[in-house]
Amino acid sequence: MVMKTNLLFFLLLFASTISSSLAKGSLQQTLLPSEEFNDRSNASRTRHLLENESQAQTSVDLVQGYMSNDDLEWAIKNFGQRCSNISRIYSIGNSVNGFPLLVIEISDKPGEEESEPAFKYIGNVHGDEPVGRELLIILANWLCDNYLKDPLATLIVENVHLHLLPSMNPDGFSLRKRGNANNIDLNRDFPDQFFSVNDDEDSRQPETRAIMNWLKDIRFTGSATLHGGALVANYPWDGSDDRRTKYYGCPDDDAFRFMASIYSHSHYNMSSSKEFLSGITNGAAWYPLYGGMQDWNYIHAGCFELTLEVSDNKWPNATELPILWKYNRMSLLNLVASLAKTGVHGRIYSSVDGRPLPGSVTVTGINYTVTAGKTLGDYHRFLAPRDKYEVVATMIGYKSKNTTIWLDDGPVSLDFVLDPEVSVKGSVLQNVYDCDCGSKSTEEFVQFLWGAHLEVFFILIVILGFLLFLFRRRAKVKVSTSRQLSGSKKLSRFKVNEMLFVLKFCCILRFDSFRWLKCIHITK
Repeated sequence: MVMKTNLLFFLLLFASTISSSLAKGSLQQTLLPSEEFNDRSNASRTRHLLENESQAQTSVDLVQGYMSNDDLEWAIKNFGQRCSNISRIYSIGNSVNGFPLLVIEISDKPGEEESEPAFKYIGNVHGDEPVGRELLIILANWLCDNYLKDPLATLIVENVHLHLLPSMNPDGFSLRKRGNANNIDLNRDFPDQFFSVNDDEDSRQPETRAIMNWLKDIRFTGSATLHGGALVANYPWDGSDDRRTKYYGCPDDDAFRFMASIYSHSHYNMSSSKEFLSGITNGAAWYPLYGGMQDWNYIHAGCFELTLEVSDNKWPNATELPILWKYNRMSLLNLVASLAKTGVHGRIYSSVDGRPLPGSVTVTGINYTVTAGKTLGDYHRFLAPRDKYEVVATMIGYKSKNTTIWLDDGPVSLDFVLDPEVSVKGSVLQNVYDCDCGSKSTEEFVQFLWGAHLEVFFILIVILGFLLFLFRRRAKVKVSTSRQLSGSKKLSRFKVNEMLFVLKFCCILRFDSFRWLKCIHITK
């Protein structure tokens, strides 16, 4: 009996100790799963934002103070109603459990296609890292409240299309775990450049597919995902070709370092990190990962994406959220504004008719291509400032053009007007005008007319015109009444036959259509 009493006492004492440790401010959680955390010399140690831990929330239930999924949906829709003049709400799909992945677009012309860059923020990629979803709702409301009052808010609303996805993983949030409802880490679920993981589309998670389809619909120039567990701005590549932990930069390494530095140096204390130089890090140099969203954005969607670790604690107490917003506010704003405040922007046109061309833009020495918009022909190329660049615009069927620019601290506006390619034989370029000159047989016929046979064509027209003139003269000759009646009938039948011949010949040549004159003019 005494042994049982002692055992019960020790069990109660152990439970009391555990409960006490949970009540001390924020839970200390590691940045990486245990299998990934080994041998990471610069992995972040937990720090508290509140200097006095007694100020921290002491509730064991860390969800308290955070929006539930229903609260988040209400907050998004309420924002759309309150700020309808500069926003629209739309869904890119559903989670495994059917929760809508709602997006807030903020712009002075939401939903309209403009020659402006687009930026997206994604929060709550990992279910147990909820700070991002809270910060993005606060960011949206701050922009709405300060539009036309604050210069930075006004610049963003009027020059950038900002898209906010507060929660990519609502199921993981409700389950309070890293993965989604299928226990899949969504930041390991994208196709990878180094290894054939996640190539099976059928096994891809619905949240992953939603993101991939989203980027097919919208050309994003820049992006960032918000995570928790460290304080650093991470940039590509996230993995290496041999799985080793080493610095492995992408073609736009300078631009990404500059982009990450914008966030780090705008942050309250990220740039003063003792673990990451200047508060930024190359992903593979930190710890390699494969199937990440960051690298996929850059490779397949032409989007420059960062992975932002905005809180040392994965799930800090809700009382720390106002401080986290204060520390990250300028970083979140300046990163979006950088799309309009630096880089090269412009449109590509055809010299033939001035229509926009969906061409491509490259920079000499950087193995990366940015595609212009299909409708407006606009392009937006993020580059590190204070350097000289040779920008090249290309389009199939047109001659490429290049221009050398000096990119200072401000943006450069650079339009291209491309000339069509014409071969030595005067080959015809296909065009998009409303004329029947798109088929191969039509193009060959136009070439026939515009080539060496053009003179023969005009000679035939002159001869036919002269014959018609003679027939008209003969019709006016007066003959005797009896012969006149008989002769006029024959002449009329002869004239009708000849006219039908001429009309048939013109129809064959399609010369009776003004559209052919347009086609001939375009294709010469």
